[in-house]
Amino acid sequence: MFDYDPYLRLSKFPLIWCAGCGDGIILKALIRAIHKVGLTQDNTCLVSGIGCSSRLTGYMDFNTLHTTHGRALTFATGVKMARPELNVIVVTGDGDATAIGGNHFIHAARRNIDMTVLIFNNFIYGMTGGQVSPTTPRGKKGSTAPYGSFENTFNISGLAEAAGASFVARTTVANATQVELYIKKAIEKKGFSLVEIMTQCPTAFGRRNRLGAAVDMLRSFAENSVSISKARSMTAEELEDKIVTGVLVDTDRPECREEYQKLIESVRQS
Repeated sequence: MFDYDPYLRLSKFPLIWCAGCGDGIILKALIRAIHKVGLTQDNTCLVSGIGCSSRLTGYMDFNTLHTTHGRALTFATGVKMARPELNVIVVTGDGDATAIGGNHFIHAARRNIDMTVLIFNNFIYGMTGGQVSPTTPRGKKGSTAPYGSFENTFNISGLAEAAGASFVARTTVANATQVELYIKKAIEKKGFSLVEIMTQCPTAFGRRNRLGAAVDMLRSFAENSVSISKARSMTAEELEDKIVTGVLVDTDRPECREEYQKLIESVRQS
């Protein structure tokens, strides 16, 4: 049996996450991925912003930064530029990353700076009051949309792809093995690597929208997930309300920090 304890700050337990929250599934998958890649606690820095997902850094016994709302990627960029030998992993949520942090998200992907970004997409601001986020599905309720959201939603993975990320994958906590696999692939990939992980919030989102217990939300993820290979043969109508999972982007592009170092060397020689 895998021993998670050496990677955790056990003094910070018990967790503050609600019963049935999927964030614990991601935490364990992240630890397993880090272990398999062979990263050490000293050569790895975990950075988070504000929100339920961002509490993860407090539970993991690594170099960690729990930063301000929406600014996790800016802090992580500074860490990577100043200490390029560190493996930088960012933990953030759909609201933290794509609302207040949206512009930082776009430009971190555009620069293609070498870091792994895990976005916990639970379709809601879970910790700060249940407000709708940029990924709340149309018609679903939040504290700021008691009659249902009328807005279109962000395609987080599509946004990262369009902005220029080197690696983009999407999965759900209903498949913990796949979560672990994609995190491992993201860590191993040079450049801006994103894993969008759909996870349930049974408290702020599930109760308000009458989606049942956490296990019902997990079952819904499993039943409505479609692999990217299968999705290619499906119509737009068939893909309505489906979650397309898989590796969406895996390409090689110039990496920001390396290009910056080349510029420094060229200026020195001129």
